[in-house]
Formats: sequence, structure tokens, C-alpha cells
Amino acid sequence: MATVAAALEPWQAAAPRKRRSATRRPARRETAARGPEVDSEADSATVLRRIREAGEDLLLSDFWSSALETINRCLRKHQEQLKTLAGTLPEALRNLHLDSSPDEPDVARDCIPGETGETLVMGACHLKCVCYGIGNFATCVIARNQLTFLLLFLEKCRIPRSHCCVYDPLFSQLEIAVLNTLGVTVLSENEEGKRSICGEPTIFYMLHCGTALYNNLLWSNWSVDALSKMVIIGNSFRGLEERLLTRILQKNYPYIAKIFKGLEELEFPQTPQYTDIFNDTSVHWFPAQKLKQLSADTWVFREEPDYQDCEDLEIIRKKTEDPSAGDSSSL
Repeated sequence: MATVAAALEPWQAAAPRKRRSATRRPARRETAARGPEVDSEADSATVLRRIREAGEDLLLSDFWSSALETINRCLRKHQEQLKTLAGTLPEALRNLHLDSSPDEPDVARDCIPGETGETLVMGACHLKCVCYGIGNFATCVIARNQLTFLLLFLEKCRIPRSHCCVYDPLFSQLEIAVLNTLGVTVLSENEEGKRSICGEPTIFYMLHCGTALYNNLLWSNWSVDALSKMVIIGNSFRGLEERLLTRILQKNYPYIAKIFKGLEELEFPQTPQYTDIFNDTSVHWFPAQKLKQLSADTWVFREEPDYQDCEDLEIIRKKTEDPSAGDSSSL
């Protein structure tokens, strides 16, 4: 229970940890004797402890402060745009404020520090956050660090964890239990990235995801109004433009191909310690002025992507029931 309580507390940078001695590891026979339910609790506690340790390491790194400043530069511009779109600041705050329940332990006590020392209180608008494709963080160090970054980011932006939806079709039951303990909202359905923000300013956190996931997300929000309220932290769109042939982009990922001139992108910093974890990652936002300058034909095409002729799709599709399965079962 102490580990669970610690998982809900804001992180603080700690002194570098000493490597544990092998003599302090619990004997395997002791673990086996405790039974499956206790083992499950022990596994959850282990994962939560590793997440917390990863957070302590991240806070001590140069990468954290540099990445935070990169995101901050984007969010400041984005928030100014939200103020403009919503009218005066008081009106914007009234329209965007979402009351947290009294017992929610997930509102952070920090803000993002600005370049001049002032703070950006994103929590005043209570942005939504959606995370796709984080991976198996219980066993994968890369996925665990990406999840840790997300949790720290939520604290800094003062976004309640309950306002962050998380999904990966590969999540194990253990990982779902850990995420529930951490207080985020675990989605039960594979949306394939086809989520409309429904007018709510939303940050999408989707590192190293398949290109189709980004294309689906854009399709679901294909309007000036919706895109101007979105921020995407994920694979570099500039990198996609450089790596993929134009004809492939236009045929398989038309919404990505059409949005290049309507976005601004800031690359994540690269440091040796976190190169494999946050490589090819950028922060993207969509200035309304740029979106309005796109041709009218850009917004006419609204066909849902199907990827029938697309090879190496790199996403797990939503499972559909076989119509014949119901017939055969009734025989």
C-alpha cells in the first residue's frame, strides 16, 4: 500500500541510487510460496517502484529540462491561440474549466517554467491528454521511460491524471492494473487513433506509433477549428516527409500529406542517455492562421482511411467480428 500511495505523489529528484547487492534480492522460493494474488501485488509494486525510479532519474537529467522547455515553447504559443479563439482570457477560462472531483489526487502542484521565469499554468484550462501506443512498460525500459515522461509532463502541466486517456492493444492485465493505480483513464476499445477532440483542447502523446495512427487522428479532426486546438507529441512529421515518397504519402496517408504546410514542429533534444527512447520525436501544433491559408479543396476531402492497399501498416487494427461466426455457433 505504501508503494501505491507513493505512485500518486508528485515526484522529486533524488540522489543517484546505488546498485543493489545480489544478496538483498528475495529468494525465489519465498516468492513462489506467497501465491498468485500476492505475486500479482508484488509485481504491481515492482513496476510502480521502477516507474518512480525512472522518474527520479529523468528529473536529474539534462534531457528533462531541455525537453520541457521545447514543449513549453509550443504550449505557450498554443495557449495564446486558445485565448484568441475563445475571446478574452476570463471567458476562455470559464469555457474550458473542468472541475475535478474533490478526492482526485492527480492535480500536480507545479507549472511549466518559462524562459523569463514566469510560469505557465496550463491547469487553469485543464487540457485533456490522450496517449496511444506506449507499449509494454512493465517489461520494456523504453516504454517505461516514455510513460514516466508522460506522468511528469502531466504534473508540470497540471493536467489531472484522470483527464489523461491511455491505450495500447498490447497492454497486459498487470499493466492495466498499474495504470489504474496511477490514476489515468485506461481506454477499453481500440480507437485506431480515430478520436475527435469534440472541441476540447487536447494534447496527444504518441511516441514511435505507426504512421496510420497519426493519419487517422488528423482525419477525425479534419477542420481548422479542431486542429487548432490540438498538440501532438510524437513522430516527427518532417521526418515522415523526408523518409516517405510523396506518392506513398498522398495515397496511403493523405491527411498527413496535406497538413505539412499547416503545422509548426519543434524537435525534441537528443542526449546519449535517452536517444533510443525519444529519437525522432517532435512537438507539433497547428496555427489557425496557417490552416486558414490552405486551399479550400484541402478540407473538402473527408474520406475515412481504410489502408486496403497499404503494406506494413505498423498499427494493430480494431478486431471485427466474423459474421459467419454467429451463424456457425447457432447450428
